[in-house]
Amino acid sequence: MTTMPIAVTADASDLGFDPERLNRINAHFDGYVRDGKIPGYLVSVAREGEVVHVAKGGHRDVAAGLPIEEDTLFRIYSMTKPITSVALMTFFEEGRFQLTDPVEWYIPSFANARVYAGGPAYAPVTVPVTEPIRIWHLLSHTAGLTYGFTRLHPCDEIHRMRGMEWGIRPEQTLEEACDAWATMPLLFQPGTGWNYSVATDVCGRLCEIFGGKPLGEVLSERVLQPLKMANTSFVCSEGDLERLAELYLFANPGIVQAGGMAESCKKTPLGASGGGGLLSTAGDYHRFTSMLLRGGELDGVRVLGPRTLDFMAANHLPGGADLLQAEAISFSESGYEGVGFGLGFAVTLNPLPSKMVGSHGTFYWGGMASTAFLVDPTEQLTVQFFTQVVPSTTYPIRPELCQLVYQAIVE
Repeated sequence: MTTMPIAVTADASDLGFDPERLNRINAHFDGYVRDGKIPGYLVSVAREGEVVHVAKGGHRDVAAGLPIEEDTLFRIYSMTKPITSVALMTFFEEGRFQLTDPVEWYIPSFANARVYAGGPAYAPVTVPVTEPIRIWHLLSHTAGLTYGFTRLHPCDEIHRMRGMEWGIRPEQTLEEACDAWATMPLLFQPGTGWNYSVATDVCGRLCEIFGGKPLGEVLSERVLQPLKMANTSFVCSEGDLERLAELYLFANPGIVQAGGMAESCKKTPLGASGGGGLLSTAGDYHRFTSMLLRGGELDGVRVLGPRTLDFMAANHLPGGADLLQAEAISFSESGYEGVGFGLGFAVTLNPLPSKMVGSHGTFYWGGMASTAFLVDPTEQLTVQFFTQVVPSTTYPIRPELCQLVYQAIVE
């Protein structure tokens, strides 16, 4: 596979950064490695599409003594979601669907969706939906779907009882998984709240239906190939195993190898997870975030129209609420106050309530193994962070990363 290692392409001072202040990123996360909190890390900071700083340290495989490199492959988990969302919106731009279309028009099993009203997971009381799940509900996580691993609600337990704690079971196709989720109670009436969920996997199934081919092929044709993201895929080939970072679990204190959980990316999945299945590199994902920053275009190739992307990066929560007001009860890759959610990304509505330095209109997300990215159109800034420690809520890596990046902007 052709690699595209992340590399500095412009002088930081020329683009408004203090290089010495940028080096605080290295010092801070070197401390994480030294204290045994993470195995290693890779950070890239770019402005106006030019990479001004790359920080790396530690190991991609601690036991083998293999260092993090600029072309290391990482499991990006939920950083897959924005890629799937962008792919689905390319069909929207072709007029293949409306965002208000009921999902049941394309996946009939969702016609029988019901909402949890009480009782234990083994005998839930449910009521009919008052409004069908619509495609925009999936993209904004307002459909009422959930994840089994969140362990916050009886609906989560139902997913675990069905063997779907982490989403799609290995022996399931994406079609079969969607039909199974359609039989499980929703947390709330569609469009009335926010809950992080398998909704983007359902978006992946819609991509398969509109594209007439497996999700991996759709993502490749619509996003990965146009952006020359040759290192991003659902499976690590044998020839690339050397570059693949080992996966670790938080062990309080320290970290331990994740074992079997780390192996799923080494064989082609029967049902590809549009919500969390991709591997990628910092170089590849930088091309994706650069496209987002540039309004849907990169190197003369347009993936989305700028107005579509602006629409995706707007807050779509009911009544313009933030996640706190939307009564979000689930796990989240972001804070709740001052944060909205668009069609595939969290969106900063106001940085003051969250007490995180940043800009109004910044959109971002992260992944279960503590990876993260942000796109700040105001500052023309993109930032990425990669490591491989589950869960992503173990340490305040993301707010610290924002502090360290924004304090280095001096012009």
